[in-house]
Amino acid sequence: MEIKRVLGPLLAVVLLLGIGAATYTSYQKNHAVEAAKLASAAILDIKGMVGSEKESYFSDPRVIEILAKKGFRVKVEKVGSTEIISRDFSSYDFAFPAGAPAALALQNKARAKQVYPTFFTPMTIASWGQLIPTLESEGIVKKVNDAYFIIDMKKLLSLSEKGTRWRELKDNAAYATGKSILISSTDVRKSNSAAMYLSLASYVVNDNNVVDNNEQVNRILPFVSSLFLRQGLQESSSAGPFEDYTTMGMGKAPLVMIYESQFLEYQSKRPKPNADMVLLYPQPTIYTKHILVPFNENGRRLGEFLANDVELQKLAAEYGYRTASTEHFGEFLKRKNLLAPTSLVDVIDPPSFEILERMIQAIEKKFQ
Repeated sequence: MEIKRVLGPLLAVVLLLGIGAATYTSYQKNHAVEAAKLASAAILDIKGMVGSEKESYFSDPRVIEILAKKGFRVKVEKVGSTEIISRDFSSYDFAFPAGAPAALALQNKARAKQVYPTFFTPMTIASWGQLIPTLESEGIVKKVNDAYFIIDMKKLLSLSEKGTRWRELKDNAAYATGKSILISSTDVRKSNSAAMYLSLASYVVNDNNVVDNNEQVNRILPFVSSLFLRQGLQESSSAGPFEDYTTMGMGKAPLVMIYESQFLEYQSKRPKPNADMVLLYPQPTIYTKHILVPFNENGRRLGEFLANDVELQKLAAEYGYRTASTEHFGEFLKRKNLLAPTSLVDVIDPPSFEILERMIQAIEKKFQ
């Protein structure tokens, strides 16, 4: 009887403790589930169209983490920057093309009150160290400050206009082929990098003036059209010709019009920069601005973060982009042991969107 009197209360206490523990555990689980639901609800799924050159930036786990802390989970779809303009915007929150002309056209079409310049990069020509002595002897290329090369676009385009072939250049043992001297580019009908090449070439052949009327368009059109028609098959995305450059080498791609950021990002991710690969800075050159165009409030908020958040701007520099802060770009170059001009002087503006589109449409007709 004594044992029963003792065990009874003890069992009751154990039972109460068990019920309490179970209740607490259940509460904790429910609380965790509710917290997870609230956290998930706080994250907004945002979808946008971007140029292929920015895909790796949005795939960076650090960028994803920062945007998640801001309340965004961003899904991007690769679309040629010029091609974006013709797309249906209804299922997207933003577009992020390369190039101010494309961004302006998108802004007008979407009736966006504000757009967000985020970072920029100059157009450059990827080439090979073996070709430098030949190009230097022709007076086309020269080294500046023992750090980087500039290429005279007028002289280079003059060789293209004459139909000069590589084997006709003096002292050219490195690349004595029968191929015409042409810059490889993307499809001007779909891609901003090709549109910027067109802008640059049209400026040079228009006596170093931005093309601004139909008379000038008609005068220069035969030559600038040939720069694209004579290339043969062209990719719709800037990733295409750059991949040919990095994988197929000089035989396929002796001169390729690319974004500086593509070259610097590629070299920065290698254990050691490829010394055979050389970046040439056109003189004159042209900047490509990366401008986010929002289609709604979510897109607008994302644009503000990308343009103003210090950490996101620093990460953009790690992908070879230049930002409003020259320090970010300079630190990136130093850390990765890369050389590039900190600033460029001879930079031109592209034609208006209407003039540029007129030239592109005229070239498109010649493809048919």
